[in-house]
This record gives sequence, structure tokens and C-alpha cells, in this order.
Amino acid sequence: MRIAFVSHSHRKVGGTEVYLDSILPALSRAGHSVAWLYEKDLALSHDPIFTSEPGSAWSASELGLTKSLRMLEQWKPDVIYAHGVSDPELEVAVIAVAPSVLYLHNYYGTCISGDKLHSTANPTVCERRFGAACLPRYFPQHCGGRNPLTMWSQFRLQSRRLELMRHYRVLIANSKHMVRELARHDLEAQCVYPFTAGDVETQVSQPAFESGVLRLVFAGRMSSLKGGNYLLDAAPVAQRLICRKLHLTLAGDGPDRPDWERKATQLTSDTLTFEFTGWLSSADLRSVIARSHLHVLPSIWPEPFGLSGLEAGLLGVPSVAFAVGGIPEWLSEGVNGHLAPLPVTVEGLAAAIAKVFMDAEHYARVRAGACREARGYQMADHIARLIAIFERCRA
Repeated sequence: MRIAFVSHSHRKVGGTEVYLDSILPALSRAGHSVAWLYEKDLALSHDPIFTSEPGSAWSASELGLTKSLRMLEQWKPDVIYAHGVSDPELEVAVIAVAPSVLYLHNYYGTCISGDKLHSTANPTVCERRFGAACLPRYFPQHCGGRNPLTMWSQFRLQSRRLELMRHYRVLIANSKHMVRELARHDLEAQCVYPFTAGDVETQVSQPAFESGVLRLVFAGRMSSLKGGNYLLDAAPVAQRLICRKLHLTLAGDGPDRPDWERKATQLTSDTLTFEFTGWLSSADLRSVIARSHLHVLPSIWPEPFGLSGLEAGLLGVPSVAFAVGGIPEWLSEGVNGHLAPLPVTVEGLAAAIAKVFMDAEHYARVRAGACREARGYQMADHIARLIAIFERCRA
């Protein structure tokens, strides 16, 4: 089958691009011809996404919209596999080339800001249907920034995206949570869970649980939505509950990193230490996670899925996270970690962290459960589901 991918970035700047970097070569190895049209090559410090076939990757920003679309048409795809773009006109043109499938990695077309969160003093998940009624609530409920021009621009963009989603042959969501979100907008979608990548046999041995420092790790973009402030404030509370020395590694970067570093400096003590690594290569990140006792995903926005928890589980590292979005679909209370209750609070997060370390026997169970649950998300199953959808789409 000839499968043409369409996406925004040429480099691994987020979960969408990490997915593309795995699925493009996997489909090629499975005997399918793959091509790729992307909008821009930004964030040059990040690794580029894998491209398997020379001459089958085209940049719309370099070639121009007309030429890049002509290259795509001449390649004659059987199906378009889209992952979200910033230019609605490019999306319109791409959909006209061949039967098209859209994989939803986020709240594309269903929220002005894309956050689905009221960022008040007590953040709450928004469960409204996106539409004109969102506009008068945007500022009072802290749905985004404070610029009215940005609000209107984003509203028009997301409205256009919502309209365009109705023109795809198939919509795929990465969680049942996202299927329900699309149904709220009268859109039918199929759930195809993402997959874990890598081999658990390559993990680095974890430090012993019975003695020494307990190591926690956060891995992701350092922005307010990712809940780093909650994690930093929860760390000393958890340390007092556990009565053990804790070391928290924060891997990644983002706009809130300077604030997080200042707070960590203030919280550092003989029993609580912090480390900021910056962005790490995939191999280095896996190594850091594998040497940790616990992965903490403190996102306060409704993560559509939260794959990083399963990636940690593949290395035998359990997770703690707030019970938001699609996270409860893979994180089972007491099985492969613990869920912090809603509404989000520092105390709830600290208590969930402490539960993981209640005793050595319980920790061994959730560690084994983390590995077992993660192994259930196989790339082969994901690809089989995709190909079946593509075959029906082009029929």
C-alpha cells in the first residue's frame, strides 16, 4: 500500500513526532511504500524524524504549497494519513488528493486553546462542546491567554479544523477519552491506542528499594499544564510521608524551567534533592528513567493518553499521575502505579507517591505490573489496526 503521511514538523518536538519517527520506518519495513509531506523544519536542535525512502519527503515551507502538493499527487498515494497541520488550506488540499485518515493526538478542533482546561486557582477540566458559546467564557474561566486577538484567531482556526474533520473518511483517536470528546462534537472516531517502543531487556538496573535514596523522575515539556509546580510542592510532603531521602530528576525543557529551578533550589534539603537535565536523547532518557524508582506524570490538563507512563512501565518503572483525560485507561490504581484524585491538589499527588512506597512487597507488585501492562501495547497490533482501517478507507 502507498501511504502518505502529512504533519507539521520535521523534527521530534513532541509526542506526535515521536510517534511518526517510529511508525514511518515500521510501515516501510512491513512492505508498504511511505511518503511524507510536512509543513516546516523548525527546532533545529531536536533530532529529525526518520525518512526511509529518498525523494519521498517534501517540505511545504521549502517547496511552496503548490509544488509540494504536486509532488504528493504525482506519488499517487492510496491513502493519506494525517496528523494535524497549522495551515487549513494545506489540509483542504491534502484531503482532496486521496482518501484521508486523521489521527487525533490532541484536542485538534475541539478547544480554542487546545488545553481543555480552566486554569483558575483550582484548575478544572472543561467538558463543554466547542463553539461560539466558548468566547464569552474564555477570559472569566481562564481558558487561555489574555489577548483578545489571539482568542479570536484561535477560535477561527479551531472552528475551521472542526469543520474539516467532517471531510475525512476516518477519524482515529488515541484513547476512549478522545472518542468521547469527538462524539460530543457529533464526530465518530475509532480508538487505536499508541504503542510502546523499545526492548525491556535493555533496561539499566534500578537502584535497590530497601536502602539508599528513592529516585523520582519527571520527563516532558516544562510548562504549567504539565504540573511541575504541583510536583515540586508535593516532593517535600511526600518525603515526610515516606520518611526516606528523595531525589527528583526533571528531564526536558520549556518556558517554566527557570521558575521550576528557582523553586527546587528553595526546597532542596538534606533529605530532598533535585536535578534538571535539559532535553535528552531517547537513549539517555531511557537510561535516566530505568535508574529511577518512580515516574511521575503530574499533568493538570486532560492528557489525551499519556504514553510516557507506559514507556516508563516498559522499563519496570511504575507511574503516578492525576486521574485526568486518557490516563486512567492505562494507569490502574494499585496495579502499575497510583492515581492522584481530582480535583488536583499537592496533597493528593504526594499521597499517591507515598502509596507506591508503602512497603517493599507492594513496590515489587506495582513494578511488575508496570512492565506487564506496558507490554500489552504492541506496535504490531497498532499497525494491524491501521492497515485494516486504511484498506476499508480506500475501498
